[in-house]
Amino acid sequence: MALPVLSSSAVKFRRVLAHFPQDLSLAFAYGSGVFRQAGASAEHGETNMLDFVFAVDDAVTWHMTNLLKNRSHYSFLKFFGPKKISTIQRYGAGIYYNTLVPCNGRVIKYGVISTDALIEDLFHWKTLYVAGRLQKPVKILAQNENSRLQAALVSNLKSAVTAAFLMLPESFSEEDLYMQIAGLSYSGDFRMIIGEDKSKVQNIVKPNIAHFQKLYSSILQDCPQIDKSPEGQFTQLMALPKTVQQKITALVNPPGKNRDVEEILLQVAHDPDCGFLVHQGISGIVRSSSIVQSAKTILTAGAKKSVTYSLKKLYKMTKGGLKKTS
Repeated sequence: MALPVLSSSAVKFRRVLAHFPQDLSLAFAYGSGVFRQAGASAEHGETNMLDFVFAVDDAVTWHMTNLLKNRSHYSFLKFFGPKKISTIQRYGAGIYYNTLVPCNGRVIKYGVISTDALIEDLFHWKTLYVAGRLQKPVKILAQNENSRLQAALVSNLKSAVTAAFLMLPESFSEEDLYMQIAGLSYSGDFRMIIGEDKSKVQNIVKPNIAHFQKLYSSILQDCPQIDKSPEGQFTQLMALPKTVQQKITALVNPPGKNRDVEEILLQVAHDPDCGFLVHQGISGIVRSSSIVQSAKTILTAGAKKSVTYSLKKLYKMTKGGLKKTS
């Protein structure tokens, strides 16, 4: 099954790709500069920063070529060379961002992640950072024939549906499902306390229901009806990515007691708080990766850009808060 490519024109985004080394296993654009969010005007979308992620097979070689082409995009870390940049990339969520970069009359931010790190995150939700972005509508701009990456992209969407089913009540709407899915990668993210608009998930989902439908339609067709019986919940828990299972196990299993993961998940399946435990497990993954990734921004963006970027986020957060109270 192919990951759906959203149909509206991506020409302006592909023009951005022309400025970068071309050996990409996956490139996509995401965020409010690509998909309209509730409360934002059409003009706002045209001036918003454009966000990109580039997956590369060989990070050292890619950064080496990019330093030759786009040296000004990098912070002071450019003086340490591509090997050091690639080492720093591996920390946190495994992605290296260059931000507030002028390109084709717009301001862009782009993250570089190794193909292997991306595949691991998609299959196992090790950090749920880039995997979380790919659970929401994105514009795929380039993708090579890597069958393992393709399988991982599909697996990530299936896992998102499974986790959402476990956290939702027995009766829910289609919008509820997409709200739950879109919120997965924000669970536990400290930036949702300071730096992000509190109604961000709702703003993402409401104007983009059709895009979510396109992304998830084939997976939902293959899904059985939601089953809230202990047996049904156990099957779903066993299908969750292994990092979520490990986090849930750590929450439930008393220290010093070595029990089998399957045994613990069977206990969780019978627990009335099963959905809450799944949420807590996912929050634990997101919390740690978001803290390290944000701390890394000071290095990768440099102090001046970090402050500018943070102030923009705070402005969006306060603007969102003012809209709610007015």
